[in-house]
Amino acid sequence: MTGPGYGTVASAFSRDAVGTTMRLRGWLLRSRSSGGILFLLLRDRTGIVQVTGRRDELGDEAFDAAEHVQVEGAVAVEGVVADDPRAPGGREVRARRITVLDAGEPFPIFAEQTEEFRLDKRHLAIRSQELVATFRVKAELLRAFREFLDREEVLEVTPPIITGNAAEGGAEAFQFDYFGRPGYLSQTAQLYLEAMIAPHERVYALTPSFRAEKSRTPRHITEFLNLEIELAWCDFEELLAFIERMFVDVCHVVAERRPAELAFLGRPPEELRAVRAPFPRIRYAEAIDRLVAQGFPVAWGSDLGSSEERALTLEEHQPRFLTHFPRELKAFYMLQSPDDPRTVEAADLLGPEGYGEIVGASCRETRVDKLLERLRAIGADPATYEWYLDLRRHGNVPHAGFGLGVERMLRWMLRREHIRDTTPFPRTPSRHTP
Repeated sequence: MTGPGYGTVASAFSRDAVGTTMRLRGWLLRSRSSGGILFLLLRDRTGIVQVTGRRDELGDEAFDAAEHVQVEGAVAVEGVVADDPRAPGGREVRARRITVLDAGEPFPIFAEQTEEFRLDKRHLAIRSQELVATFRVKAELLRAFREFLDREEVLEVTPPIITGNAAEGGAEAFQFDYFGRPGYLSQTAQLYLEAMIAPHERVYALTPSFRAEKSRTPRHITEFLNLEIELAWCDFEELLAFIERMFVDVCHVVAERRPAELAFLGRPPEELRAVRAPFPRIRYAEAIDRLVAQGFPVAWGSDLGSSEERALTLEEHQPRFLTHFPRELKAFYMLQSPDDPRTVEAADLLGPEGYGEIVGASCRETRVDKLLERLRAIGADPATYEWYLDLRRHGNVPHAGFGLGVERMLRWMLRREHIRDTTPFPRTPSRHTP
């Protein structure tokens, strides 16, 4: 059943489809039969339509064959489109012919099974309507990012995934033997993006990032999609304004293009349309005071985790910037604050409603002596970063950048309980299959 002449399910819902004969093909979502009439829900990439078939129209052999197709079996249908208010969407296809392409075996996934079983069968579970809608929204989000960055004249580049440096710190890097030398799976593309701002000024990469964290929280996975942007001639205020502009733009675009999927997954699209800049800000020092007042056992220098970030944003409906962290908490390349040597010019963008960090941003340190000081402080060998220090010796300019966790943003957008539901095949400390 290949070749021309087949329409899509969506075409059955077009304005002039009623009364026309269509040929469709797809997968069986569910079926039932009653009194010599067969009811099939057929799905393809464009939607779901009810197909009805009468035994006296199809013939006993074809009717019986179609009646025994399993959930997720594949069929081709030829029939007339008709209005029927009882059918999903108010339309159905009244079949003259149903051809079984693959009757299939009994589908192993159903509602009562455990989450672990569903993860074991993820290659089949991704057919669920919830995950189908999720990945349609995710694709739209990625398209919106690229469109925005293209308008802003930010060039997409392709940095490596295999590196010789553990950019964010060795303890959280996946290390492997690279032909007798230590190699790492990339935690961030940032260092390479900084190398590319001299020829291009404004660059971005959308790449997998890997973190060897044993965190078992609803917002952590060990492999995630990282959107990273690096901007020459950019100071702290310009950096935050760029993030706000991008965040608002993509929220509005996704709300416009995927309203049905958003509503189905529990996020009314008007809530994304209501996202507006400027976003409220809170300095780390003030956040510590607020958390102490709420009974959290934190003090200056504490690394704020999921619980603390949730407390800071649970009642918020707009993202919030958390800024000016202690220098020791952040990566070696972040710029020391000119007004407080204890802090760096950095910000995390926290998702509203308690969803926590979505974006990590900072101005970059441009002084070689300060970078060397920080590398030695964290126990890194400066010699392995010599190529990075070279960037400060040849055409050094002020610059800044940020990384956005695509799955974290999607988790907030779609009100997903766990981040694993925002990626087809999640990787966690206990799972790297299927």
